[in-house]
Amino acid sequence: MSVSKLGETTTLKAYICHHLNHLQLDLHNFKLVKASTVASFWVLNIDSMFFSLLLGLIFLVSFYYVAKRATSGIPNKIQTTIELIIDFVNKNVRDIFQMQSKLIAPLALTIFVWIFLMNIMDLLSIDLLPYLAQYIWNLPVLRVVPSADINITFAMALGVFMLILYYSIMIKGIKSFIKELTMQPFNHPIFIPINLILESVSLLSKPISLALRLFGNMYAGELIFILIAGLLPWWLQWIINVPWAIFHIIIVTLQAFIFMVLTIVYLAMATETHKV
Repeated sequence: MSVSKLGETTTLKAYICHHLNHLQLDLHNFKLVKASTVASFWVLNIDSMFFSLLLGLIFLVSFYYVAKRATSGIPNKIQTTIELIIDFVNKNVRDIFQMQSKLIAPLALTIFVWIFLMNIMDLLSIDLLPYLAQYIWNLPVLRVVPSADINITFAMALGVFMLILYYSIMIKGIKSFIKELTMQPFNHPIFIPINLILESVSLLSKPISLALRLFGNMYAGELIFILIAGLLPWWLQWIINVPWAIFHIIIVTLQAFIFMVLTIVYLAMATETHKV
């Protein structure tokens, strides 16, 4: 079966592979290449990094702009929207995280908005930005959904994992933290190896589940858009894309919310002290 790809005719398999390839920077010779042409560890998915940083910058600049021009009177629509988001995040933090912390609420807000912006890129036309990148800058491929890249989601989950370790050690102390790893759930020295294995699996499963859940959902959503574009004629794509895009708005928002809530829950669990 042949489909139209960026003004050319290609097979459906080639079309799908084209859109699932990353624009990578080969660190050996500092050249931009397609992911399928490089079999090396020393590469960077430059498209995912670029859009992640760009969307993070948009988040920071827009919130800073609104904060500087916020009024105590009747707010405009943008200020109202941002205030609703902040109140929503603060309520979840207060309900879950019982300790006083100046970090958790800003962290939760950053995670929610940043992931939402990365996820919402999935609603752009599949061929729009790759076509512009090829036409203007002659780039071979371009993926525009950073959260559909396992490297991005694992990097964010790793940051959360480092905070879990930090709060666990800071609140409980290094000795209590080690005791929890070695003396739970079986409080006897003979079970220390078993306890360590069980608690290590429980600890490591937190960042892994965060990363894989977000990646899996966004990768699947992106693939469905690609299949719709590759299998159907352009006039039928709109009929299918619109209801799927409306449903996908719920998915991208829910995934950002789940990542934020689980981060707060994991950090709250890290601050809980147990008698060992």
